[in-house]
Order: sequence, then structure tokens, then C-alpha cells
Amino acid sequence: MPNYPNIPPVNATGETIDLYEVLGIEKGASKAEVKKAYHKAALAHHPDKQPEHLREEAEIKFKAVSSAYEILYDDDKRATYDQFGIEGINNPGMGGPGGMDFEDFINMMGGMGMGGMPGMHFHGMHGMPGMGGMGGMRGDGQKPRGRDVVHQYEVTLEEVYKGKTVKFGSSRNALCPSCKGSGGKEGAKPKDCSNCEGTGSTTSLRQVGRNMVTREEVPCPVCHGNGKIFKEKEKCKKCKGACVKEEKKVLEIYIPRGAKNGEKIVLEGEADEVPGYTTGDIIFVINEKEHESFARANSDLTHAIKITLKEAICGFSRVVLQHLDGRGISIEHKKGTMLQQGQVLKIDGEGMPHKRGETRGDLYLIIDLVWPDEEWLADDNNIAKAKAVLPDSHTPEFNDVEHVDEVQFVLTDLDADNEGGPGAGAWEDEDSDNDEEEGGNVQCQQQ
Repeated sequence: MPNYPNIPPVNATGETIDLYEVLGIEKGASKAEVKKAYHKAALAHHPDKQPEHLREEAEIKFKAVSSAYEILYDDDKRATYDQFGIEGINNPGMGGPGGMDFEDFINMMGGMGMGGMPGMHFHGMHGMPGMGGMGGMRGDGQKPRGRDVVHQYEVTLEEVYKGKTVKFGSSRNALCPSCKGSGGKEGAKPKDCSNCEGTGSTTSLRQVGRNMVTREEVPCPVCHGNGKIFKEKEKCKKCKGACVKEEKKVLEIYIPRGAKNGEKIVLEGEADEVPGYTTGDIIFVINEKEHESFARANSDLTHAIKITLKEAICGFSRVVLQHLDGRGISIEHKKGTMLQQGQVLKIDGEGMPHKRGETRGDLYLIIDLVWPDEEWLADDNNIAKAKAVLPDSHTPEFNDVEHVDEVQFVLTDLDADNEGGPGAGAWEDEDSDNDEEEGGNVQCQQQ
């Protein structure tokens, strides 16, 4: 199996690299969605599409995008990555293709004497969702970790441009304050739970891919992870032996300026409390809504602005758009040069704010020429005036042709069926699910 040095285990800030974030997709994305996201990301980060000073960084991102696609598009590699991360891909001995199979795994655990350990219960291939992942039972004396709660949080581009503080009501299970999570009255003596034999947890095996299983430790459903149970008359009156009570509180999260799609905001220790377990986190995953007029590429923004033909030729000075924070952005185009359809104007420092410091990315304005309408064109006086002031064009002459055919044309758009905006048609999907044979129909655009 190849190694993937283009994707380090952690980034520059020490955070674990997530291949799904690299492609900008959800973990449950289909293969078609993986492919679509890859082509979009590859186009955005292709070095040939970047200015000279950004090409080195773009090349690094482009290679990471390619490696992420190769892993997530392959079912076996994806299953291995989902369970073990990039280290599982680079080190097949950790599990997955190239590692031990299910039978070897069972034999190994039997040889270690694990089959007779107290509280070890095998539930076939469909155990309860894991609390400790591959860690299973902790041998270092530390408590196993409780379940994290993950929410998708939808934000607008305006909100991540300006930053946003959100308060919300939260309800969770908290250890009963009366019995402190024991489930019994003060002074009552419990007995060991027969289901988990006093350990407070059971262990399940769950298949995660071909020839791959994971051992997961989960709270015992009988004693609620406490390992002890009380007689009915000795149970805590407040929680009735459940060990936990519902707790309501107000939580607050801050969406930082410049936050990116897929970024995580973690509230540590705010998930449900379980006796004998370290409390998990509440994790908000930012889901950035598509904007109707702005498009974002990392810290840069693009926006189309409508310019009349008169302005393109004669110049102008006016507000051309309202920015994400409500400000008007004014530009001046002096006479002497003509703006062209699709031309891009770069404005330094008016893009998305960076999370650290006060700097911002850049804003790219795409010229969208507004031509005279049909009513104006139908007026012979207007046409006569235009002919009088516009220079004669120097069209090529074809005096040597032997025969001339007069043909009809229809207006069309070569990029109408392609994603990515102007020029996207030049980046064809070479890996399309509907590949056609070479020699297809070719259309010409009449302008």
C-alpha cells in the first residue's frame, strides 16, 4: 500500500488533519459526491490557476486534495481511514487491508485470556456504538471517555465574515447531585451488577470493513455504568437509581471571523455524564451556506459586478457592491481603457478575515457587461449614432476563397453545462461516470 506523505497526521497548529475537510464533504458522502468535490477542489487549488507567489502553496494543497481523493474514493482505504486515520493507511499493520483478519483477531484475544475476563461480552458483529474506540479497556487507570455529541451548525457567509456569538438552551444527563451518581441512598451497600460483573462496562465487537473489526467499550445498560446496583428500597429517591438527572443550562459558542466550512467548535465536557466515564464534548461542525452573490475560496472572495457598455468605454466612479458587513465598495475606472467581459479586478485586503491577526484575503470582481436592450437596438437613430462614433473594425478579408456558403447560427454557451463559472469548460472531467468516446460533436460559438 502506498504511503501518503502529502497528508501529514497533524497541521501546523497541531490539529488532526481530516481528509473529509480537505475535500469539503461530510463523512457519509457518496462516491459521486467525493468525485465531484475532488474536481472542484482540484480546480480551486491547481497551481496553473494561481498567481506566481501563491503557486508553491497551491501545489501543496493540490497534492493533498489528490491524495485525499485516492483514499476516500477507494472503499477499502476509506474504511481503514475512517477507523484508524491516515496512520492506518500508511501502516497497514494497524488494521484493514494487509492487517490481521477477523479470525486471527478472535484467536489473538482468546490466546490473551480475554475471553474469560470479567465484564467481557461479545455481541457478535453488531455491538453498541463505541465510547472508547480502539482503546477498549484502559490499562493506565484512567476513566474511559464518554460519547461526544456532534451537531451540524448552519451559518451564513455574513456571519463568518463578521463573527457571531450564539447562546442556546441545552439539556443533558448530569450525575445526580443527591447520590453523586451512585444511584443509592446514603449508607446503602450495593452489590455488583451481574450483567457486567461489577466493571460498569461491557465490550462489543463491531465490523468496520472487510477483514476489520474494532473492540468497543460501552457503559453497562443495567447499572448505567456504575458497576453496582441497589435493592429497590435502597435506591436514591431523586434519581430512582438511574444515577443521573436531567440538567438544563444555557451554553454559548462563538463563531470566529474567517471560520471555514467543516471547522469544529468544541464545548469540552458538556455532553451527557455517565458514572465512571470522563464526560464527552459537544462539537459543532460549521456548515457554511452558499451565498447568492459572493463565492469563497479559502480567504478570498469573488463577486460579479454589472457594468454598462457606456461605463466600460467612458469610465465611471461609483459603488459597485454592498460588502458582507454592509459597507459599500466604490471603485473608479478611468477613461482610456475598456473593461472586457469576464475581466477580473483584484482588490487587496477586502476578502475574508484571517482567524489570526487583522489581515484579510483579497476580493476579486468579475466584470459582467450589460449590453443595450432590444428596444435601444431597434431605434435606427441610436444605431446611426453608434456607427458615427465607434471606430471601424479591421476584419480579415478572404479574397482567395473559391466558394462561399451562407449559413444560419444560434446563440449558445459552451460553459452552460459546466460548473465553476467562466472558463470552467476548459477543465473537463476526465474521470466522468459518463465518459464518451473521442470524436464527439463540436459546436462553435458565434459572437
